[in-house]
Amino acid sequence: MSSSPDAYSVTADELRQFIERFEQLESEKKDVAEQQKEVMAEAKGRGYDTKVMKQIIALRKRKPDDIAEEEAVLEMYMAALGMK
Repeated sequence: MSSSPDAYSVTADELRQFIERFEQLESEKKDVAEQQKEVMAEAKGRGYDTKVMKQIIALRKRKPDDIAEEEAVLEMYMAALGMK
């Protein structure tokens, strides 16, 4: 990269654009998080267990094989501890 004033100006403009795009995405992420809270508050108000709902949401993101493996290990550990 050369150190001419024009090269610096273009780089500064590009850097500013990256930063502003990132800040916009941060703002959008904050808005989405607020909307998610509102959905959970509405579900809770209708009598749903939001803790369990969040567990289901997390499970839906995972591969079925990974879930089955984890559940098998959990059952084995619980049996070893006399919890089953």
